[in-house]
Amino acid sequence: MGKLTTHVLDTMHGTPAAGMEVRLFQLDGQQAHELKSLRLNSDGRADGPLLEGAALLPGRYRLVFGVAAYFKARGVDLPDPPFLDEVPLDFGIADAALHYHVPLLASPWSYSTYRGS
Repeated sequence: MGKLTTHVLDTMHGTPAAGMEVRLFQLDGQQAHELKSLRLNSDGRADGPLLEGAALLPGRYRLVFGVAAYFKARGVDLPDPPFLDEVPLDFGIADAALHYHVPLLASPWSYSTYRGS
């Protein structure tokens, strides 16, 4: 059974990004339909899959990570406007039977991602 998961690591502090807000959208042409909004747990992960089973369909998706709000809440002095605010990651699901893991490594000034396992 396929599923979609995510987690975020705070590379500034060397910790999981506990409490970061994440929103999931399904993309349909130029339209983005919000499917879920959540806060990451103490391990920087969602408490369960973002989508799984019949809810995971092939198509285009977007995860939006609240990077600036997270770092502000951690007491980091950010410029106004912050260099990174919300970080959107667009990705595709080709085979809904597979596990798609979308991690984010983030600081106030940079981020990277990859398809994890």
